[in-house]
Amino acid sequence: MQFDALPVSPFTRLNKLLDGVEPGLSAITMAVGEPQHAPPGFVLATIEKHLAEFGKYPPIIGPEPLRVAIAAWLKRRYGAQIDAARHVLPLVGTREGLFSAAFVTVPDQKNGKQPAVLIPNPFYQCYAAAALSAGAEPIYVNATRETGFLPDFASVPRDVLARTAVVYICSPSNPEGAAADADYWRRLFALADEFDFTVFADECYAEIYTERPPIGALEIRSETSRSLERLLAFHSLSKRSNLAGLRSGFVAGNAELIARFREFRNVAGPQLPLPLAAVSTVAWSDEAHVVANRALYGEKFRAAQAKLGNRFGFRIPAGSFFLWLDVGDGEAATVKLWREGGVRVLPGGYLSKDTAAGNPGKNFIRVALVNEIETTREALDRIARIL
Repeated sequence: MQFDALPVSPFTRLNKLLDGVEPGLSAITMAVGEPQHAPPGFVLATIEKHLAEFGKYPPIIGPEPLRVAIAAWLKRRYGAQIDAARHVLPLVGTREGLFSAAFVTVPDQKNGKQPAVLIPNPFYQCYAAAALSAGAEPIYVNATRETGFLPDFASVPRDVLARTAVVYICSPSNPEGAAADADYWRRLFALADEFDFTVFADECYAEIYTERPPIGALEIRSETSRSLERLLAFHSLSKRSNLAGLRSGFVAGNAELIARFREFRNVAGPQLPLPLAAVSTVAWSDEAHVVANRALYGEKFRAAQAKLGNRFGFRIPAGSFFLWLDVGDGEAATVKLWREGGVRVLPGGYLSKDTAAGNPGKNFIRVALVNEIETTREALDRIARIL
């Protein structure tokens, strides 16, 4: 692993940026994408019912009721025909899966050269860590306003595509909140088939939207490949159900890839405790709490629209709970908001990599609308006034 090449945590950089700067008003934290809505009411009762199972070793593949619930949700949400025994693998948080799946999909060489892993820029730092740990070269593909805030993987030189082993795609994207449409997914899978790489679809924000549910990788891939070739799709309860601390997600996709991943995790991966798997089973089976959760975010986005208008390139994202605001200089705006208003946001450049074409996040700040509505309104008032 090329340790020195690992990206520095954006929050480490943020702490350094604001070190010694006193907040001008009472602090409101909007830098971390940690949902502050109440978790579903069934959580505690379910854990208590299964409390004795903390004394049992859980299976790596997860208990059957959880896998069945996940497969049923995928059928309801995406119309995908999923075999719970062959196509699904529960994870201890989606980050664990997004990182460790690279070890079973990145070969030592591809076409006689060092493998490449394509990563959207801005990006989730876990992607780069996975690529470097698996011995691949991370290639950052800029996502800008001109590309609809999604990376244009077809623009990557063909010699790089020829040695590409994995492509990470986040939809809805973090931090921009852009969602891939059906044509985008079809073009990406056509590239995957032509150049024989695996698509890692990070869809952890797929259930946070204000209008139409974002189209998923599984529903489009199943159009042309009943075996879901070259696809692993990742989903999480962290955002969908306000259960970030539960550390529960899953990966679904091609049965051969899932089998390889299961064997890897059988010796190297963590296990989801059975009481937490029971909570996850209920969560994937219930939609009422998800609808209520979405309504809370919808209220906050309407508040943001009312207070920011068309400033800073404001738009309600297709998915996720972030605002991606063009403020000209993300670092300067972050310091100003903290010093004058006590609002803690994240510079977009800390989520991006410098490339020959520039850093696509440097002009932006990411604002996480994770607080309750009155705190959110107050923070938005301060942002509008100070910037």
